[in-house]
Amino acid sequence: MDTFIQQIINGLVLGSVYALVALGYTMVYGIINLINFAHGDVLMVGALTSWTVVTALEGTMPGWALLGVSLVAAVIVCSLLNFTIEKVAYRPLRDAPRLAPLITAMGVSLLLQTLAMIIWKPNYKSYPILLPSEPFEIGGAVINTVQIMILVTTAVTLAGLMYLVNKTRLGRAMRATAENPRVAGLMGVRPDMVISATFVIGAALAALAGVMYAANYGSVQHSMGFLPGIKAFTAAVFGGIGNLPGAMLGGVMLGLIESFGAGYIGALTGGVLGSHYQDIFAFLVLILVLTLRPKGLLGERVADRA
Repeated sequence: MDTFIQQIINGLVLGSVYALVALGYTMVYGIINLINFAHGDVLMVGALTSWTVVTALEGTMPGWALLGVSLVAAVIVCSLLNFTIEKVAYRPLRDAPRLAPLITAMGVSLLLQTLAMIIWKPNYKSYPILLPSEPFEIGGAVINTVQIMILVTTAVTLAGLMYLVNKTRLGRAMRATAENPRVAGLMGVRPDMVISATFVIGAALAALAGVMYAANYGSVQHSMGFLPGIKAFTAAVFGGIGNLPGAMLGGVMLGLIESFGAGYIGALTGGVLGSHYQDIFAFLVLILVLTLRPKGLLGERVADRA
């Protein structure tokens, strides 16, 4: 029973990080039907920016304050980066065949990884421990302060996003642009501004996920965003891409599947399919979902555009 509870905690923490990145994927896709494969690398830039600020200011303020300052810096850098990417790389291709922006997104991903390798060097960097590391015991399982912060932050972020999309002027503009950008423009909405705002919000979510990922796992590197980005895309498809609760559900469920797969299936196979092979479970889920339910668990029909 202790192992079961521990795997649930591990899965929820991992799934929460996936969910934050998946929310960025699903927001952009819901507005302009684009899979931004560079999104995981924005997470990487956020984590490395946070590491830079933390190492530069370490010892000058309490750990929680330093984490907050580095998070603000990461959000600002990632927001400016994603705003620039949308304006330079994606906006000129908005009316191009769908394959063109997809290939461009892959190119942007490789470009960001290369630039990060040049700026921060390719070696792994240790992320300092900024919050108390003493674990709390829950039913025989343990959870630390960083993991609690991840769970709480993810829940609050989803609630804030749901309020933004459903209760604010920007949210109404987003929904109108997603339905039909031309008609939304005739009604006084500025689609370009809405799309840029969506990319900025997605970048802030990726930066938040990157900082929490680095704080939880304790290391950063220029290619660290690739695998979480692909898994977050899997989570978005699993839950129903274009659906915010679906992205959250997909991320959490994917984290639980990986956690239980690595823990129990690994034990049943004598370690042959243990934690080193937990990525297998994520991509098996992607294959099964695309085969059996392409719209995802909470998928909804995306409105056809005129």
